[in-house]
Amino acid sequence: MTSSTNVSRFHEARRVAIFGGTHGNEMSGVTLVNLWIQNGKEIQRKGVETKPFITNPRAVEKCTRYVDTDLNRAFTTENLSAPSGDDLPYEVQRAQQINETFGPKGSPEAYDVIFDLHNTTSNMGCTLILESSKDHFNLQMMHYIKVNLESVYSLSCPVLLTEHPLLKYSTSRSVAKHPIGLEVGPQPQGVLRSNIFESMRLVLKHALDFIELFNEGLEFPPCTVDVFRVSEKMDYPRDTNGNIIAMVHPNLQDCDWEPLNPGDPMFQTFDGTTIRYEGAGTVYPTFINEAAYYEKQQAFVTTRRETLAAGAIKKT
Repeated sequence: MTSSTNVSRFHEARRVAIFGGTHGNEMSGVTLVNLWIQNGKEIQRKGVETKPFITNPRAVEKCTRYVDTDLNRAFTTENLSAPSGDDLPYEVQRAQQINETFGPKGSPEAYDVIFDLHNTTSNMGCTLILESSKDHFNLQMMHYIKVNLESVYSLSCPVLLTEHPLLKYSTSRSVAKHPIGLEVGPQPQGVLRSNIFESMRLVLKHALDFIELFNEGLEFPPCTVDVFRVSEKMDYPRDTNGNIIAMVHPNLQDCDWEPLNPGDPMFQTFDGTTIRYEGAGTVYPTFINEAAYYEKQQAFVTTRRETLAAGAIKKT
């Protein structure tokens, strides 16, 4: 039994939002949220107000990632504090509206938890995205999800830790006290795949079960969570005009979360030449050849494995 003096106390998670359509062509989240808007019985838990919400309706209508700018990069202090008006990019206007509804960001009035549902064209499986290694509530929730998915469904659920000063960006979910991203793939943009759809649904079920158990007073003992911490963004090789001159190597394609060692094939030029990884040690790439990241000049990100310790938690 955990000593009560070593237990972190958190307020009950009474207000929870599920965001779909932050990127309008990522269809699992869009479809699930629209289903739950029509009938939310599946996502209701005792004592919890769970609100399904389409974050970027214009992009959803056009089935495009965004209209003017990436909504999932728009929640900066500068954007949220800018004078409102029609001259602002649509997604900045939308970010201000979302912050007003679910925030304000960083305030006691902000929603307790926001789940932000995404699809990726990369072979990432069910990936949970953690924004802070110090958020023991989220670490405990992710541990609960991982254990249930792996033991009951034999479904792996990696955790991507985006805590990196050079690569961190202001996400739509960052409005909440406890932001959680979910990337499920591979799934092409504008397409639904039943296995991806159901995997996303399963993750949400267990996440909401965890919140209900926590609110009922269950104490979660200390645990550890294996994570992949973002390390570096890798671009495609380019010529002097900025044009891509190589592709992800076939040995690396679809190998998200697998080790990439110094000397391993990384890119293949159009004439078949292999470009090898020259890093100092083993890394674990992810978001490999993500379609939406060509415009961001990113072929994949490298990560390093580590284990985080989460203390015991109980509601205050």
